[in-house]
Amino acid sequence: MQTFARRVVLFLLAAAVVAALVYGLMPVPVEVDMAEVTRGDIRDTVDQDGKTRIRERYIVSAPLAGRLLRIDLDPGDEVTAGTTLLAVIEPRDPELLDARSILQAEAAVRAAESKLKRMSPLLEEAIANQTLAESELRRVRDARQRNPQSISESEIEGKLMTYQARAAMVRSAQYAEDIARFELEQARAALLRSRPPAETSGNEAGGNESDAASGDGATDNGTPPADAAATVSGDLRIFSPITGRVLRVFQESSAVVTPGVNLLELGDPVDLEVEIDVLSRDAVRIKPGAAVLLEHWGGDRPLHGTVRLVEPSAFTKISTLGVEEQRVNVIVDLVDPPEQRTALGDGFRVEARIVAAEASDVVKAPTSSLFRAGDQWAVFQVIDGVAHQQTVTIGLQNGLEAEVLAGLAPGDAVIVHPGDNVAEGVEVAQR
Repeated sequence: MQTFARRVVLFLLAAAVVAALVYGLMPVPVEVDMAEVTRGDIRDTVDQDGKTRIRERYIVSAPLAGRLLRIDLDPGDEVTAGTTLLAVIEPRDPELLDARSILQAEAAVRAAESKLKRMSPLLEEAIANQTLAESELRRVRDARQRNPQSISESEIEGKLMTYQARAAMVRSAQYAEDIARFELEQARAALLRSRPPAETSGNEAGGNESDAASGDGATDNGTPPADAAATVSGDLRIFSPITGRVLRVFQESSAVVTPGVNLLELGDPVDLEVEIDVLSRDAVRIKPGAAVLLEHWGGDRPLHGTVRLVEPSAFTKISTLGVEEQRVNVIVDLVDPPEQRTALGDGFRVEARIVAAEASDVVKAPTSSLFRAGDQWAVFQVIDGVAHQQTVTIGLQNGLEAEVLAGLAPGDAVIVHPGDNVAEGVEVAQR
C-alpha cells in the first residue's frame, strides 16, 4: 500500500514537471501597440512660423522745400483721412521761383494723374472678382440646400474663404486709389506754390487751384473731398490721406526740409497680411489660393487665410543650427473679419499651417505603422491575434497619417511601431 502511494506521488510530481516544461516552452504573445484603420479627411501641410505686417504702408514726404513746423503727432495716434493735419510747411519762395522746380512740380502732377488712372481699372477688377466669388458661393449654398450630398462642406468653406479674400482685395484696391488721389492733390498743391505770383494770378492759376484743392466741390463718389494739401496764409498744410494710425515719425522737430524728405509713416493696423518664410523645397508645393490655418496667435480660436503670393525669388537664411537654407516668402491674406482679431497687430508672431494638398473621405492609417518591404510599403495587420504582413499602396501622407489606396479597409487593426520581435505569424496582444 505504501508502495502504491509512493508511486502515485512520483507520478504526480513527474506530471507537474512535464506540465511546467510544456507551459514554459509555449509561445507567449508579443505585446504591441495597435491602431485602427479609419476613414476621413487628410491634409498635407507645411508648418512654419510667420509674422503679421500691415499690407499698405504710406510714407508722407515733403512735396516742396521749406521750413517744416514741429509735428505734434506720435506713433500710435489715430488719423482720419482728409481731417487730421499731419504737417505744415512754410515754403521758401526764392527757391520756388526756380524754373527747374516748376518743371519738376508739373512732372509730379502728371505722374500722379497717371497713377490715379491706373488704380481705377485695378479697383474695377477687384470688384468684379468679388462679385464672381459671391455668386459662386451663393450657387454652391443653393445646390447644397437642394441636394446635401452634391456639395461637401469643405467645398463651401473653400468658396467662402475665396469670397472673403476677394473682399480684402477690394479694400486694398480702394486703399491704393485713395493714396493715389492724395498724391495727386499733394502734387497739385506743390505746383501752386512753385509758380511765381504772376502766373498763379491768372486763369491758369485759377484752374490749377481748383484742381489742387478740390475743396469746394465733391469727389468722384459724391462725398466731400479730403484735401491732401492746402495753402493757408502762404503755408502748405498736409492732411492724412488715410484713416489709420501713425506708425513712425521721421522728422518731429522743426527743420528746413527739401522735396522728398520723409516726414511720417502711416498705416491701417486692421489691414494685415502674414509673411511666412518656408524652405524652397516646400514652396514649390504651395499654390496661390491654398488655405492657411493660423494658430497660437493669442486668440481663443485659429484664424483662417489664403495664400496670395509665393514670391519667385529665394533668399539665404542661417538656421539656429548654423546651416544655410534657401527660403521663400509666402504672403497670406487674412479672411476673418477684423472684429475677430482686434488684438492682432503689426509684427505679431503666428504659427501657420499651409495646406499643400488634401483629400476627403479616404481610408487612412497611421504613418508609424508603415515600413518598407523591398520596393513596396507594408504593414502588420492583426487578424485573430496573429500578425500578418500586408502590402499596401500609399497616396497622400503627412507626418501622422497616410492615405491607403489599396490593401486595407476601415476597421482593420494594424501594429504601430513594430519591433524586431514582430514577424509573420507571431501571436500578438494589445499592450
